[in-house]
Formats: sequence, structure tokens, C-alpha cells
Amino acid sequence: MHDPWQLLGADGPFARELPNFVPRAAQQELAQAVQQAIAGRETLVAEAGTGTGKTYAYLVPALLASERVIISTGTKTLQDQLYFRDLPRVCGVLGVHPRTALLKGRSNYLCLYRLQQTVADSATLPPEQLGQLAAIRAWAARTVRGECAECTEVPESSPLWPRVTSTAENCLGAECPFFDQCHVFKARREAQEADVVVVNHHLLFADLALKQDGFGEILPNAAAFILDEAHQLPELAAQFFSRSVSARQLAELARDAVAECAGVSGAISLLLDPVQALQLAERRLRLALRGLPARGPVPALLAHAEVAQALDETCTALRGLRAALHGQAERSRGLANLDERAASLAARLDQVTAAAATGDADDDGIPVDDAPLHDKEQAAPAADVRWYEQSPHGFVLHVTPLDLAAPMRALRERTHAAWIHTSATLSIGSSFEHFNRQLGLDAPRTLLLASPFDYARQGLCYLPPQLPDPRAPDYTVAVIAAALPVLQASGGRAFLLFTSHRALRQAAGLLQGNVPWPLFVQGSAPRSRLLEAFRASGHGVLLGAASFWEGVDVAGEALSVVLVDKLPFAAPDDPVLAARLAALEQSGVNPFMGWQVPSAVIALKQGVGRLIRDRHDRGVLVLCDPRLSSRGYGKLFLASLPPMPRTQELADVQAFFADAPVDPDHG
Repeated sequence: MHDPWQLLGADGPFARELPNFVPRAAQQELAQAVQQAIAGRETLVAEAGTGTGKTYAYLVPALLASERVIISTGTKTLQDQLYFRDLPRVCGVLGVHPRTALLKGRSNYLCLYRLQQTVADSATLPPEQLGQLAAIRAWAARTVRGECAECTEVPESSPLWPRVTSTAENCLGAECPFFDQCHVFKARREAQEADVVVVNHHLLFADLALKQDGFGEILPNAAAFILDEAHQLPELAAQFFSRSVSARQLAELARDAVAECAGVSGAISLLLDPVQALQLAERRLRLALRGLPARGPVPALLAHAEVAQALDETCTALRGLRAALHGQAERSRGLANLDERAASLAARLDQVTAAAATGDADDDGIPVDDAPLHDKEQAAPAADVRWYEQSPHGFVLHVTPLDLAAPMRALRERTHAAWIHTSATLSIGSSFEHFNRQLGLDAPRTLLLASPFDYARQGLCYLPPQLPDPRAPDYTVAVIAAALPVLQASGGRAFLLFTSHRALRQAAGLLQGNVPWPLFVQGSAPRSRLLEAFRASGHGVLLGAASFWEGVDVAGEALSVVLVDKLPFAAPDDPVLAARLAALEQSGVNPFMGWQVPSAVIALKQGVGRLIRDRHDRGVLVLCDPRLSSRGYGKLFLASLPPMPRTQELADVQAFFADAPVDPDHG
């Protein structure tokens, strides 16, 4: 029996063998569509609402295809869950035994050559890192896979990990003295021999970008690429088609040059001065950037004489080191690799400091009046935007293409494979146009599957009345005032999701010491620990931004309220967004309705998706932004959400938690 519809049906093996398995028509329909796409090498875009069971829906046809399939997930955590839990379970039910492989990016694997270099240079390490280095060396002697997550004695955030792992730039490849023992090479060889390879989007895009640049391919040729959590792809594609230069790359180039000299007689006397010149220039550039906005267009940097001079000095120092390395490149493979890295960084730095395209945005990024959605092709003209960002750890200078459609289309065409995109949040209203346009998907097959959950019974959407304009200084105070009676009705058990860390901090201050429920505030502990404590509390209130809007799964009564403070429009100070909006406007497209609203709808759908995670869940969604009712575009947001009854009456919320009937016509 190879029909996914029957396999996943009421009389199939999954219903017989898996406890709590519930046959779902939407799951069966998605499985059939995936099977057809693989067989016909088609492109499929499928939105499957929460609870559809999309993982089994694509694993069943993937395992029955008898062809090589690459499955890519949004995060390493989901990747591990898929590989170690879901894949073996489905293989067991189907009675199949394919060769499978789990492949992560090279930064997840120990590099023996760089470990040797770090040990040789250990006199420069601070005392706490010396202890961590000893732990890594002990683990290195016993590990089989060399996956850094195995070494639990050393924190993931330790600055030692970048020193003992490799990048595409500093890897010596087949000329490395440890090549036969290389953990990255062994993991990739397994992947090349496997029928099903589980990767994550970061690795997939890194590999596709390498193929584009002609450096060879890591992943094997496949009959199908299945991309779960596909809503993340546009942002990740922008990252991987960008060219960047960071303070860390410059510092590592200098440090690695000194380390490589240890094995080459006389090299240090020729390289020390240019290395120190680059280190000094990089420090001066970091100092010159202090006090400037955290991100912005590069032309704004060049308007500051001190920054422009520091950038020029960095370019000069980098060229000087490259010239010195070029003269020594034949003396060792390591020096040849450093020569190539310096040349690549110099070329990218020249690109960054060239003339840049810029765009403007007002203080909120949102126009006062609604505008109609433009009906012409909404693709930005091919162009790059040059921008910078800085953090306490340094800076990164970027050149990012505005139009991702063309390179994405070219990558897919080269594979001659099926491309299957699935997520719970791909459509706007019932249209996939925004997603398709971003990735250059020309007339793909689309499938829109509603969640099997009974939102009319399980959920209620509450729109608090009489809230001020979201730009009002007292807006967060008003949000918390509206939230308190809801929290009293629910007994806590809530996620409060914010669009800015400033609002989150203000809300935490308003609640701290004034409510009877335990508070869990993003930033006070690692995300995983906060979620674990929240679940254990049973009636806590978690305040989160950004990372808590997606990829968080709390089923059961511990989470019964999700509150969203504002519509999640992208920050108007994002230089890439500003340039993209300007390009859209120049091409005759309304940038607000053509880009900002669709992107915000997808983000809101992700946040809303935290509420109902199981067919037994019940909960109230609180949407505080008054623009949902006062602006025309609010209807598009509401039309894109699960079909819950809506109300503006607090009494309906209280009745919901008292398990009394709700009047959906209120408000």
C-alpha cells in the first residue's frame, strides 16, 4: 500500500500502531500533494494550519519515493526532533529502512587542526578558557561524531568554540593534515550516501550559495527538497546572498596568520607588522562607530569623517596584509588559505564602501491613510543595499541584494528537483502571492489547508476597546491595564508578546510585584529555561519579544492566553527594508500594502499560532492594536487568522474562562 491517503487513514498502519494518532483529511491531502510533487518534479507551496500533522504528511511520501530527498527545517532543534524522533517513528510504521543522515553546518563540528592551533596558542587564553580547552581536548579524544553539542561541559556561548571549529573560509580541505579524521568530511560523506538527509535552512542556503559560486557541492543531488517552516526562507535567503565583512572575520584573519607562522620559519618577521596594522585599524574602526545608531546605511557612516578615515585605514591595512600573505602563500597550505581569505575580505570591503542605495522611512514606517494593493508585478528592481550593524561584540558591514527572486529561481532550476515549501504561515488572506514573489516562484502549485482544530469552540479573539494610538507614550500602560482583567479571569497562564524590547521592559516593570502570578521575562534567563519554568509553574505569565513569536510550543492549560501588544510591522530603521520600500515605490508599487502589511500578517500569524497547540487546548487571543478596527488594512489581518469568534466585551472573556456560552456578536 503506497497511497498516503490510505496509509494515514483510519484503517492504515499509523492509526493501528501509534497511540493517540488521529486521522486528519488535511494531513492526507497534503501527503498526496507532496507525493505528486516529488513524482512530477513540481514546485509546491502548501500552508497547513496548526495541528495538520505536516511532518508525517511529508515524511510518508518522502520515504516511499525511493529517491534521494533533502528535508530542511527552520532550526537545529527542529532538525534534531525530526531526525531522532519523527523519522525513526515513521520508518518503523512503514517498515522501511532507508539510509538516513543528519547534517549540520561546519560550525557544529570540532576541527582538529584548529584545536591543535588553539592548544599551541593557549598561553594567550584567559584562565577560564584554559579549563574549557582542557574539557574540549578530553572530549575530542573520545567523540565519534565530533558534534560540539556533545561537549556539555563547555557553554555554547564560549568564545573558544569559534577557535576550534572551521568556516568555509579557513578550512584547508583535502590538504589539511587531519583530513582523514575530519568530522565535517565524515558527516558530509554520510550525507552523500544517504537516501534521506535532514538539514537546516542555514546549511541548505550555505550549500546552495557555494554551488552558485563554483566551490563544489556539499549536499548530494536530490529528487526533492522539502522545506519545512518555509516562511523563514525569504529572510534567510537575503542573509546568504549578502556579502559581509565583520570585525570578527578581520580579527580571526590576523590571529590565524600569527598562529600559522608557528610552523613556517621566518614568516612571523614578515607578517607581524601588517597583522598588527590590521588589528589596530579594526580597533579604531570599532571605536569610531561607537555612539552611532546600531544599524544604518553605509553612506550615513561615510558622512562621519572619523569613520570614513577608519574605514579607509582598514582597507589599506587589509590590502597590506594580503600582499604580505601572497608573498608567503607557497610556503604552506595554511598561508595559502589565509591569502585567499584576505583577498576575499578585501574585495568585499571594497564593495561595501562603494556608493550605496538608500531609502527613507518615517518614524513609524506606517502611512496614516490606507492605500490600495497594487495589481502590477511587485518585484524590486535588481539592486544592492549597503548597510552596517554593530553590537557590543563588534560590527558587520553588508551588501544585500534587494531582489532575491532571480538568484532563488536560478538555484532551483539548477537542481532539476521538486521543491516543496510548507508552513502554517505562508498566505495573506487566502493568497500566496507575497511569498511566491519573494522567492521567484512562478505559478507553483498551491494548497491551503485549514487547521483541524475547532477554533469556534476552542478559542476566542478579544479586541480590547478604547485603546490609544499605538504611538502614544502611554500605550503600554493602557495595554497592561487591558490585560490585567483577562489575566485575572485566566489565572495567569499567559504569553504577552511585544513588538519591541522597550515595551517589554516597561510592561515587566508595571507587572513586577503587582500581580500574584510568577513572571518570566525574556532576557532574565535562556529561552529554554524560561519555557521550562513557565510550563512547570502552571499559572505563570511570560513576557517575550522576537524569538518567542515562533517555534515555541506549550500545549495544555499552562498557556491559555496569548496577548499581542501591536501589529508586528518591521522596524522602520532597518536599512534593507527602507531601500526595498523605496525601490518598490520607484517601480510603481505601494510599498505599505505591497510589502509591509503582508510581512506583518505573516509575523502576526506566527505569534497567534502559540495559543492552540492541541485539539484539547482552549484559549483567548488578545489583540490590542486598535488599527485592527480603525484601519482598512485591519480586515486583512483578521481575515488571515484562524476562524475564532471575536468580541470587544470583557464579559465574554470572563464567560469563556468560566466555561459559559460566549456571545460572538458582542463588539
